[in-house]
Amino acid sequence: MSLRPLLPAFFLCALVLAWPHAAQAQVRHCVTASGQTIFTDRHCEEVGAVERIPPSTEAAPGAQLHRGCARTVQDLAYEMRNAIDTHDANHLAALYHWPGTSADEGFRIWTQLDAIANRPLVDIVPVMPTTPAPEQTTSGDAAESAGAAPADGNLYPQTTVRRDPVGLRVEQTLRDSATPSQTVFGLTHYFGCWWVRY
Repeated sequence: MSLRPLLPAFFLCALVLAWPHAAQAQVRHCVTASGQTIFTDRHCEEVGAVERIPPSTEAAPGAQLHRGCARTVQDLAYEMRNAIDTHDANHLAALYHWPGTSADEGFRIWTQLDAIANRPLVDIVPVMPTTPAPEQTTSGDAAESAGAAPADGNLYPQTTVRRDPVGLRVEQTLRDSATPSQTVFGLTHYFGCWWVRY
């Protein structure tokens, strides 16, 4: 009797028996404090790292994402609004700048982001840099102090300096109340993308 017909059935049975064991294995994507990536089946804390939250692969309508990150501050604010409106803490964590974060600090930040994602959102407001005091040494000022009328070119500013925001302020209310809550995030431009940070 030939064993050839029995071989496919034998391999099929072996595959079925091995399947539950293979399904239980979970590979975790961990990041160390120095930014090194580790793939392991152990908990990230056991290897001195924190679990990396994979970025959302679905771009919200209107947002322009590039490889899972926002290319402009406006896109970043849009993604934050979408994450909070849908109470998606993973999406909000994907917008955070994690490199250099220790395991303890990462857990603390994750807890804060989870709380923010579950509060009602009122608005996300850009935080602009403070405006420096204008200098008092222009020719127009000198003319006015001497009693003469300033020249036409000194009546109005001739150029406007466009300034980028330095942070995003998340305006919310606490859950089941009207008590206001504010969280101010700093901004980081890293590898061509914008991220929030504390």
